[in-house]
Amino acid sequence: MRILIVKISALGDVVHSLPVLAYIKKLHPEAEIDWLVEEGLAPLLEGHPLLHRVHRLGFKRWRRQGFIVLLRGLLEMARTLRRQPYDVVLDLQGNCKSGLFTLLSKARLRYGFARHGVREWPNLLATNRKVVLGEADHHISDRSLAVAREAFPSGGKAPLAGPLHVDEGAAAQVDRQLHQAGFDGQPLLVLQYGTTWRTKLWSLDYWRELVRRLTLENGFRPVLIWGNDEERQAAELIAAASNGRAVIWPRASLQELVALLQRAALVVGGDTGPIHIAAALQRPTVSIFRATDATRNGPRGKEHIRLQAPMPCGPCLKKTCPQDAECARSISVSQVHEAVSKLLAFGSGCGRTTDEDR
Repeated sequence: MRILIVKISALGDVVHSLPVLAYIKKLHPEAEIDWLVEEGLAPLLEGHPLLHRVHRLGFKRWRRQGFIVLLRGLLEMARTLRRQPYDVVLDLQGNCKSGLFTLLSKARLRYGFARHGVREWPNLLATNRKVVLGEADHHISDRSLAVAREAFPSGGKAPLAGPLHVDEGAAAQVDRQLHQAGFDGQPLLVLQYGTTWRTKLWSLDYWRELVRRLTLENGFRPVLIWGNDEERQAAELIAAASNGRAVIWPRASLQELVALLQRAALVVGGDTGPIHIAAALQRPTVSIFRATDATRNGPRGKEHIRLQAPMPCGPCLKKTCPQDAECARSISVSQVHEAVSKLLAFGSGCGRTTDEDR
């Protein structure tokens, strides 16, 4: 059986869809599963032991290069998808772009979301098996699993997150860097300030105070990761509060980021890719949620603590808000510090979560 998963972007959403792999493979170990993903995210999936092939989609690059390049790219991808016909396609994205490639695959069975589950209604034209989501499918991972369960019933339980593999070469490179930085034998705390929306950011001043406490009171050497120039500048301001103990990690490849997070004793951040990657790697996390819903997007299980902003208007899903400053400071430094301390004190086998471990 040949199966195509269509989940093109974004980083966190792709990671949230990983439990589908384990679910299908447990039920049909002989199945060949391919994945269509934006080329910038492909390194996250390439080499995964449960995947047969990763199709790199250059849609963003093609569009920047003009209509002719875009058209050529689409036609070539259509030929690639049809070269070895798929029996089943799972469209886990639910928008126009994913619908286009679902349709171009010409698979006989094309599963996707029903009307209230799609992000863009034209996606409905691409699928011929539409899955109605229920109350139990609130979490974003469970939405993807609902589609997989409709296509392949009686598969039993799936992991809450992951699985995600670590590239051996990237792991060796990260180990060398950690050794050079003097982290041998020390618990590794990884902190991520940045997110994709301003309304997901925790107060920069609070990050500085958290790092001050972790370094001066607890003796840790937090590692600060970043993804762009703005986040790098924020990391520098945060590190300045640590009396020189915090380490600003050099910007790395996606595979090296995964390898670094796999080495972490704990990862702290907002609703952002590294938090979800860490959960997929079975690493403990403390996550800070503001505009988005922790019960829908957050890591689940006993090794994760999710903190939701207590604003009466949230989670609002707004990218701009006149109450942004108040919301950014509605979760205290003490709350985050206490969560970090609890998870580190109990180690990788214990902790607490804000909902039941399912």
